[in-house]
Amino acid sequence: MMAQLLSGFAAYLFQSGYCQGSRKLLPAMVRDYLDYHQLPEIHQSTPYHIGLYYRYLQQRPNQHHAGGLSESYIHHHVYALKTCFNWLEETGQMDHNPISAMRFPQPGKKSREPLSREAVQQLFTAGKTLQERAVLHLFYSCGLRRNEAEALHTKDIHFKQRLLYVRSGKGAKRRTVPMPAQVAADLEKYYRKDRMRQLARNDESAFILNKSGGRMRGDSYLRMLKEILKRAGLQEDITLHHLRHSIATHLLANGISIELLRQFLGHSHLETTQIYAKVGKECILDL
Repeated sequence: MMAQLLSGFAAYLFQSGYCQGSRKLLPAMVRDYLDYHQLPEIHQSTPYHIGLYYRYLQQRPNQHHAGGLSESYIHHHVYALKTCFNWLEETGQMDHNPISAMRFPQPGKKSREPLSREAVQQLFTAGKTLQERAVLHLFYSCGLRRNEAEALHTKDIHFKQRLLYVRSGKGAKRRTVPMPAQVAADLEKYYRKDRMRQLARNDESAFILNKSGGRMRGDSYLRMLKEILKRAGLQEDITLHHLRHSIATHLLANGISIELLRQFLGHSHLETTQIYAKVGKECILDL
């Protein structure tokens, strides 16, 4: 029964447009929950079971390094259960949703300072190859999330129309990202030159390819960014999401409306976008 449940849940996530990483991770987290309680069927779940599992996650050791699970990772477990129970209720597989009335604390937000215009310029100057410049454009100029860059296909970028399509954003949201002329030109240069020289062994539909010719994954994107940061002489704790945070800050400072910025970032709620409203006026880079 568990295998059938998880298979159906994964199929639902696929049909709803969730990215590949979420389609793998969310069912795995539901399986962890069922294994912990040794429940033969998820329909036997009660708020007590869920609360007990939540407290267990807060005490569970981290398997990869010393210490416990992060607040964000625990929150993702809760999100997996909510998504699964909502699906079961909506499809009539459960009469009562045991998690619907439960409330959980939100993970604390880490301070993430945007990069200055000068720091972003240093990054692009330090980019040695067409691929490195293309990657910087995806995360800064186009404001993509990590999983969105992972899922990007060649067919998702229209160079002449200067449009990039995000088909599997957060929460299965889709959006269209307009690109400045120079950004579209740099991405096309990578596509026509660097990418065409690579042999795609596993997934030639991917826009950014790794050294083996397969789809570039998040860890590889981060390693590339660290190398560029080192050459640029910038602090190496800057992440891929810093670039997205920075373009949002710079766009807003350059006069873009909150609503247009919300659409650019793919936020579901305007409140999420308003965290960028604190910055002062400054001109956006001409990259």
